[in-house]
Amino acid sequence: MKKISIFIPVLVALILISAGLNTIASDNDTANTEKIERGRYLVTISGCGDCHSPKMMTKLGPVEDTARLLSGHPSNEYIRQIPENMGKDGWLASCNKHLTAWAGPWGISFASNLTSDKETGIGNWKDNQFIQAMRTGKHRGFGRPILPPMPWANLAKATDEDLSAMLAYLLSTKPIANKVPEPYPLKENTQKQEN
Repeated sequence: MKKISIFIPVLVALILISAGLNTIASDNDTANTEKIERGRYLVTISGCGDCHSPKMMTKLGPVEDTARLLSGHPSNEYIRQIPENMGKDGWLASCNKHLTAWAGPWGISFASNLTSDKETGIGNWKDNQFIQAMRTGKHRGFGRPILPPMPWANLAKATDEDLSAMLAYLLSTKPIANKVPEPYPLKENTQKQEN
């Protein structure tokens, strides 16, 4: 009888602990879902897909290719030639048909892959790297400059919580393998940097 009387309180304690852990897990899941949804909202209203998603042409003009959302400039469309009209006739910058490659006085920049792919996207990024990148205009917060037209200076004004939510959403996206080319500087910019 003593064995049964000891067993019942232990069983009750285990059930209560399990219920408490399930409640905590449920609360964490809810908080994480809310954070991801907040991030989705912020990424959408910030227009991230405008440059980071390849486009398809429709009767109404270019629209985001839903199969390649936020996957960056298509890796099979590397561009090394600056458009001839760039800098002439009032044109400061030019872009490709996807709005994922931009040419200007800095050279040619390519929109990064923002999907959760760990090899070619930002699947390995941590909050501090994303926040620092948006605050400093440097890749991962310390690397090469983030080039135009990326509006990192505007995003630098976002709160840490909002930037963290944006990253949480991006890390929840479908991973798309797409290795975006490195920026291509103008030859005259390269010569100035070498001198």
